[in-house]
Amino acid sequence: MLADKAYDADRIRALIEEQGATPNIPAKSNRKWKPCFSKRLYRERNLIERFFSKLKHFRRVATRYDKLADNFLAMVQLASMRLWLRAYESSCNCGCFLGPRWRRTLLVVES
Repeated sequence: MLADKAYDADRIRALIEEQGATPNIPAKSNRKWKPCFSKRLYRERNLIERFFSKLKHFRRVATRYDKLADNFLAMVQLASMRLWLRAYESSCNCGCFLGPRWRRTLLVVES
């Protein structure tokens, strides 16, 4: 379980361990006993937070426009796919994800 420094309390750590998970929470500066903490795992938390931040840029997801949970989940999945495609498009150099205007330009040049 990854959490922020704000959740560094003995009772929260005990609750997490009761449920069978291992807490990975950085210790507050005023804590005398410093529990185990993995910086490598904590970095992955940042990736998740950045993803949710990008997801909130989709107005329909951020305002919870859909009333039904299934419709809301579908919109979250569509927005996630769009974010994934955008990230893949910027890293792909083969031209397979170019827009229609560029595809027409490539077809003219190749002909």
